Amino acid sequence: MSPNASTFFDVQRRDQVATIVVADSATREELRKQGGSIHWEFAQLLNEMRTDNSVRVIVLTGAKDGEFWVPPLAAVRDAAHSRAHRTNTASLWRTFTGVTIAHQALAEIEKPVVARVNGDAVGTGASVLFNCDLSVAVEDAVIADHHMSMGDLPKWSTNFGMVPGDGGLALAPLHMPPMRMKEFLMLAKPYTAREFADQGIINYAVPREQLDAKVDELVSRLLARSSYALAWTKRVANRQAVAHMNMTADAASAYELVTFLTHELLDEGQKLTLE
Repeated sequence: MSPNASTFFDVQRRDQVATIVVADSATREELRKQGGSIHWEFAQLLNEMRTDNSVRVIVLTGAKDGEFWVPPLAAVRDAAHSRAHRTNTASLWRTFTGVTIAHQALAEIEKPVVARVNGDAVGTGASVLFNCDLSVAVEDAVIADHHMSMGDLPKWSTNFGMVPGDGGLALAPLHMPPMRMKEFLMLAKPYTAREFADQGIINYAVPREQLDAKVDELVSRLLARSSYALAWTKRVANRQAVAHMNMTADAASAYELVTFLTHELLDEGQKLTLE
């Protein structure tokens, strides 16, 4: 599976199933440099699929084995990029509004979304995983939120702490006990998919060679159900998630933006302390 050169996603259709393939992190970094926003594009794509009656089930997966959805390393580590992003109003609008609309669309779309987690899910990837309806992951995939990692994650540690405003604060509390959730977010504690499956947070963690068979099984069983019954069942089942997102998502995004702005003070040599 490989994404188109001009978009963050490649949509592959077969029968009544649409597979959304997320571009690998290197490709996404190039698209980001061109001014693209993966959050904004994901929101638009989901809203288009919501009214496409030829699609009954959606599968979400990564283009590169080993990566389901992870942040581009340059975007995480490059302080110059961070500063440019924090001072670009249009970029901030697409990012934070796109995050909110994308998660709303993922929760509201009246079609089952199956996460085929073929690799690590970090940051937005972990939040998107929490917002899918069913999930199958390779058992050694890493699931983490990098926003407050500050050196504790081998690959994706940030150079300053950020509020998890891309869905983590809105969705992790729906899936994890409070103290475990706060360790996951506040200390960026990583888990394997096997650990998440054993805790009942995701549906299945399987060896890599069994991933497609398990996803195909779930998709076939979904297609055998009434599309109307599935749509209404998902809609009612997600009322709690939608209500929680409505209560928390905007505030979380706003506070992440505040951490961007306070980091500007640090860039100017000022010491940021609580008083």
